[in-house]
Amino acid sequence: MEVVLADALLARGGDPGELLRAVCAPLSADRAEALRLLLQRLAAGGPRGEAESEALRRAAWEVALERCRPLLRLGDGAAGGAERLRLGRAARGALRHCVQLCGAPLAARLARDALAELAGGGPGAEAAVEALAAAAPRLEEPALVARCAAVALALVREESEGEAAAALVAGRLLPALGGNGLALGRVWDGLLGGGPAPRAGRALLALSALADALLPRGPGAAAADARLCPRFWRLVQEGLTERDGLCRKRARYLLKRAVDLSGGQAACLRCPPDGRHESSLFWWSAEENEKLLQFWETYILIMETLEENQIHVIKPVLPKLNSLYELAISGKEGCWLFHPSWHMCIYKRMFESENKTLTKEGVLHFLELYETKHLPNSLGFSEFVIGPLMDALSESSLYSRTPGQLMGACPPLGMRLQKFLTTYVMLLPEEEKGGFLLKFIQKMTNRHWCAVPILFLSMALAYIPTCKVLGTDGLHALRDVLQCTMITHQILLRGAAQCYLLQTAMHLTDVERVSLPEVASFLLSLRPEESLRRDTVLWMELCSWLQVNDRCFGKSVCSDFEHQEISSLCLYVRGLVGEYLKTPASEGENCFMPDWFEAKLVATMLLLAADVEQMRNKSSGKSNIKWIELEAFLNPLLDVLMKLGSNAYIPTLKTDKSLQLLLKLLQTRSLKCSNTQDDEVLFFIRRSLVTPMESVLEFILRRLTTNELSTVGDLDRCDLYLALIPEIVNLCLQLSSKKLPTVRNFISSLINASIRNFRETNSTEELKLKEQVKKVTSIASLTVVCELMDRKPEAHLEDLPSVDALKRFTAFSQFNEVLKKPSYIEEKSGLCEETSSQGWGRIVARYVRDQWICLRFVLNKFPTLAQEYEEGTSELSLTAKRSREILESALEALTILPSDQVLPVFDCMRVLVPKLLNSLECLCIEAFDLAWKIISSLSNTQLIFWSNLKAFVRFIFDNEVLAAAASAKGQAYAKIKEIILKLIDMSTTKTGVFNVVLSHCCQSWILPTFDNRSAVRNAFLNAGNYCELITEGCVFGTVFRRDQRLIQDVHAFIENLGEKCAANVVTESTNRDDHYVRICAIKFLCLLDGSNILHKSFMEDIVIKLLEKDELVSRSRTRYYANSLQHRIKNRVWQTLLVLLPKLDQKFLCGILDKVFQAGFGNNQASVKYFIEWIVILSLHKYPQFLNKFWDCFCYDEEKLKTSICTFLSVLSHFDTILQNTSEKKPILKKALLVVLQWCFNHNFSVRLYALVALKKIWAMCRMLDVEEFEALTPVIESSLQQVENMHGTGNARRNWQRIQDHFFFATFHPLEDYSLETIFYTLPRLSEVAEDEWISLCKFERFTDIPLPPAFQWYRSRAELLDLKPSDWSQQDTGSSSVDADGQTEWTDVQKKIIPWKHSTPSSDLEMVLQDRAAKLGKSNSRLIVVASLIDKPTNLGGLCRTSEIFGASALVVGSLHYVQDKQFQHLSVSAEQWLPLVEVKPSQLVDYLQQKKTEGYTAIGVEQTAKSYDLTEYCFPEKSLLLLGNEHEGIPANLIHHLDVCVEIPQQGIIRSLNVHVSGALLIWEYTRQQVIKHKQQK
Repeated sequence: MEVVLADALLARGGDPGELLRAVCAPLSADRAEALRLLLQRLAAGGPRGEAESEALRRAAWEVALERCRPLLRLGDGAAGGAERLRLGRAARGALRHCVQLCGAPLAARLARDALAELAGGGPGAEAAVEALAAAAPRLEEPALVARCAAVALALVREESEGEAAAALVAGRLLPALGGNGLALGRVWDGLLGGGPAPRAGRALLALSALADALLPRGPGAAAADARLCPRFWRLVQEGLTERDGLCRKRARYLLKRAVDLSGGQAACLRCPPDGRHESSLFWWSAEENEKLLQFWETYILIMETLEENQIHVIKPVLPKLNSLYELAISGKEGCWLFHPSWHMCIYKRMFESENKTLTKEGVLHFLELYETKHLPNSLGFSEFVIGPLMDALSESSLYSRTPGQLMGACPPLGMRLQKFLTTYVMLLPEEEKGGFLLKFIQKMTNRHWCAVPILFLSMALAYIPTCKVLGTDGLHALRDVLQCTMITHQILLRGAAQCYLLQTAMHLTDVERVSLPEVASFLLSLRPEESLRRDTVLWMELCSWLQVNDRCFGKSVCSDFEHQEISSLCLYVRGLVGEYLKTPASEGENCFMPDWFEAKLVATMLLLAADVEQMRNKSSGKSNIKWIELEAFLNPLLDVLMKLGSNAYIPTLKTDKSLQLLLKLLQTRSLKCSNTQDDEVLFFIRRSLVTPMESVLEFILRRLTTNELSTVGDLDRCDLYLALIPEIVNLCLQLSSKKLPTVRNFISSLINASIRNFRETNSTEELKLKEQVKKVTSIASLTVVCELMDRKPEAHLEDLPSVDALKRFTAFSQFNEVLKKPSYIEEKSGLCEETSSQGWGRIVARYVRDQWICLRFVLNKFPTLAQEYEEGTSELSLTAKRSREILESALEALTILPSDQVLPVFDCMRVLVPKLLNSLECLCIEAFDLAWKIISSLSNTQLIFWSNLKAFVRFIFDNEVLAAAASAKGQAYAKIKEIILKLIDMSTTKTGVFNVVLSHCCQSWILPTFDNRSAVRNAFLNAGNYCELITEGCVFGTVFRRDQRLIQDVHAFIENLGEKCAANVVTESTNRDDHYVRICAIKFLCLLDGSNILHKSFMEDIVIKLLEKDELVSRSRTRYYANSLQHRIKNRVWQTLLVLLPKLDQKFLCGILDKVFQAGFGNNQASVKYFIEWIVILSLHKYPQFLNKFWDCFCYDEEKLKTSICTFLSVLSHFDTILQNTSEKKPILKKALLVVLQWCFNHNFSVRLYALVALKKIWAMCRMLDVEEFEALTPVIESSLQQVENMHGTGNARRNWQRIQDHFFFATFHPLEDYSLETIFYTLPRLSEVAEDEWISLCKFERFTDIPLPPAFQWYRSRAELLDLKPSDWSQQDTGSSSVDADGQTEWTDVQKKIIPWKHSTPSSDLEMVLQDRAAKLGKSNSRLIVVASLIDKPTNLGGLCRTSEIFGASALVVGSLHYVQDKQFQHLSVSAEQWLPLVEVKPSQLVDYLQQKKTEGYTAIGVEQTAKSYDLTEYCFPEKSLLLLGNEHEGIPANLIHHLDVCVEIPQQGIIRSLNVHVSGALLIWEYTRQQVIKHKQQK
């Protein structure tokens, strides 16, 4: 309409310049749009005369500079609202047409002005860019063109400009420059030339804007063909894997456009290689056109599908990756036809997906593909493995088990990783293996890895076959990885990773490139308490490796002629020991302790060399080993030790080092040999070390008691001496009882001297540093003696006379005595914090702790010590008074001591609280609260939490404390109950807490350490008073988070490796698995004796509480579904009841049976049903007199029985077991038969099936007993059963009958023979498809040794027939379908593919364009169809029509008002289609004029309406220029408009309803028009 008006205005004649000036003044938005339209028509007009053209140019020049440029500045930005935006759009269009009219001069003027504005940095940058965009196509001056190109590139590159400026440049300026051949070359060079390119997002934005110039769709070659530029393809690849979705979209657009162009041209081209040894990134060949199109279509399909981010959509497409590889590799030459980096883009995109399931699929697919396809080698592959693949492998969740895997199996990713790394490394050229592996290992140190990924990466490295490729750098890198493993708190995983890293070092290290000192340094990075320890498989493997490579190590100690028989390892260790014991000539006496590193190194290498030597002797057949080398190693040490007692002038450093080495050797234990003499190496070492013990003890006594220790640094030395004392006592007890008198004399002298020194220092008012150190040393010495007497009673040290003095000294000492910090001058001379490992505060804390250790010893050994040393006072009052004072001091100690030093205070309170609980309850409760406060504050501190928790539990749950609290039933009793609840709550978030509590209580209640009968009885009374501990223990266990389950699974996997993984042998079992709580409780219950009145009462109480808990769970409103927490708790309740059942007597069982039946009436999960049925069967078997109660269960109304009757019918299917001990079977069988028969006719199919199974069993019993009363029923029952057995057809009935008969509970399970712990806790849960983390294997019961089972306990194992079964596909409870993807990696014949009309889209299209301009710019629609919806007034219908019209390419949609576009309902249905489809506003009152205008333009006006003369849609042939008029939703097309239509078309109907929805009607006609046009175009081609 506007074009017609503009042409009519120009046709009236007159001066066009005057017309333009008239339109410009004043210039509103409407006038600006009219100005743009006039200029457009003038620019598109025919030839004019010279004078007319000149006048028009002058007018256009004036309009451009005086009107359009100011308008551009005015419309800059969106702050002015819709009116300003209209002005800006109109001004841009008008300026472009002015440049078309005026040519290069105006373009140059506009460009200079715009460049000046941009250089000035003013607010008009957007207007300047618009002016440059208008001028760019007509610029001719090379210098000006170069400046414009440089400015455009600078704006694209400049990060500070923001995305809006870059988008503006890309949307307007770059396409304009692309239309200028001179500018295009400069822009291309700036983007992808030799200089630095902008970041991928900006570069792809620019390239997308230039796509029309670089990759033209039409005929003609591009000035610069992007397909021949390697940097272009690298940029596209980078964009395909960017995290930004828009960036990926632009990259895919460029790739599709390049492939479409190449396929259309079908010409040969090849992009030059990016490097000397690289293949071409992109090539095309006319002969391979179809194959190339197939490859790229598949590739683009995969990349587009990955955008869906939904695994069910993506997984079917993944097998197409296999066909990609088949197309990409040349079978004849075995090389890449397509550059492998394209495949890497797919995997990188998957690895970086937000969907971790997709990431896992991608990683597994890549690893399996490389393993199975044996792909040609490529440099890019190694970089990809070390880069994106390892980044993806750092995600712990990828290592989870698949649903079908058993717990303890290696996760799929772990197995694939092993195979992949082995295959990949073996296929690498020899010269590349070392470099790749070094980078791989170094990558493992470049980030903070979690325990699980680093474990499986280490395992994969360890499984690589032996190849000597790593040197010193590799060994250092492995040592760095070892440091990374120390971060995790998972000790077993940490230890296993260390084991695998050591195996990696042995398999991959080239020993000729590393020296023995470097190997030794690496070995010291391994923790002996976690991985590398004697008597493990790993230690023996290391010894074997050292033996085999003995003469091969680089930089080895030179062996001259006399050392030809000595191994290089022995020479190294000899030199190492000698060098270790050397000290500088001028060495001060007040030096600090040497680092322990050297002592550990020497001890480890000495033991290794000894074991290697022993291995060598045994392999050579020597039976009599002389230990010459081991003796040579020890001699330097023995020489020094022998002189310690007599030579006071040995340098302190030398004595320190010798004693450090001595301690390390003495601390070495044998894992396999309980008797030291069985370990030949250790026996020889210890026997050798016995000799200088007298000298060593004399030295230690002198140092500790004669004021030789005088500085803070000497306190470290004191620790060394004191650590040696228990080791020396242990050595003498094992090997030399003759030395024991010497040891006893030493202990006695140490006690007396320490007490004397302590008292001397106490008599001094102002203590100097030397006296304070002496005081600390004295109390530390007494502490070691006390601990030694506790741990080594066989040494009989308590008999020493000096022990009395120790008791007297400790009992009346002042507790919590602290030490004053030294003055500054003393501190400067004797206290050096930089070199001392202890600050003064730490020293004082330890000093206080040592006081409490001594007191603990006295309280434990001599509980009535107080009255022994005081006379004239009654024993009781003094003991109570002194106990109160000590307890108050203990509370004070808890407030001043660090949390890691409070253990002895807890132990002392354990002795004191029972004595004071009745008289000083408030003080005891304060002790409970303060102790709990310390424990709860430590819950996140892994290192000291567990030891403190055990001490806390020993204190609070001490038998005497519990008994005293329970007898009073006061506040202390309530406080302990409160602490129990808090501990259970803590255990839900910190696994292992409840294990410690329950294990301690069960052991102290059922296995007390005292022999007194009444004390044993009192101990078990605590179980009854605190039975909630056992009750909660029986049902304990949370539903773990996914990350917690992963850790548990990996733990189980490592444990299943057994001795093959040294960490299993070395690390101490913590029993922190939640299963061990239930195991402990169950084993405790198994130890109970039903004939013991106390035990019987306790068990009955537990049974009642468990039934109440089941009832409580059943009543809760929490959702009860399979494997929910509610399901698990109920399952555990009935498992425990099943364990207790044989111990219950008839009277009690009769009382609770009704509750069992009531539980059977509930709607339970399958596993719970089985346990209830099993309990009912066993109860009826043991006491058949309960059958009358059982028959009553069938008498309820059908409403109550509809969900539970199958439970009671299942019991009848084991009726032979129930009646096994009954003499009168016939009456009972008669009753059973009558009960079952009535349910065989139930309307519910499942009930009939269960009834038939029971009927079959009972009838077989009747036949065996020949029951005469049932003769009349015989034909009926047998024909019925025969009919069921011979059921024909393919329906579910026959199949289900067969399934239920084959089900384990009816076919294999025997209630009596299968009664065992394994069936209850492992087999039945497994067969009833309970979650795997609920299965408790028998090995866990055996592994948990805290509570032993009775020697006569026989209920261990399931029968093999039941154990070998697999879960059935029949269940009593629908558990929902868990469909497993059986397709695996088979290629699907068809997959989901979203249609992406990329040819009609420009990723960087200008979103500010008016909608009609944007659609016109896209040039996507060749359709001549106009859809007129002005009569429709519902936004939903209009939105749907807009979407349909856009999809099928209508040229325009006409609506009654453009305000509909802003409606949310419209936008919800249109899904942004209004942005890509020209919308025209024609009000209903204007429709007649509009129809007439379009008819004059050649359009056929077609109405969608049922009229007398309407055509059938199936018979009507649409003209190319068609206008569809749609009617109103209610009234259709008004009669006055029908007369203006050329034809009406109706849709044939078969139903009764009169009409279709208007959107549906319109969609049908639009599709029919489109279908006919598509067929017509195909026929024309």
